[in-house]
Amino acid sequence: MSDKKVISTFDLLLIANQIIQEHDDYIDGMRADSVEEKDDVLVFKGNYFLDDNGLPTSKTTAVFNMFKYLAHQLSKEFTLEN
Repeated sequence: MSDKKVISTFDLLLIANQIIQEHDDYIDGMRADSVEEKDDVLVFKGNYFLDDNGLPTSKTTAVFNMFKYLAHQLSKEFTLEN
């Protein structure tokens, strides 16, 4: 049996965005807009700051790393309610 807390998508996004805003690598406008769970891993999505051609910018790596950080930190603690 899992020790993870069951949480709503809304509440998890509130927690994730609070973590983002308090993180040293925060960039203005960085936020998680959605989350889904795949094989017990929380996958966060949001603005990746792509250019007009859909290509990565200097901010894209920071956002990717932040969402990866959230997945590592929060997947251990939470699971989404059905």
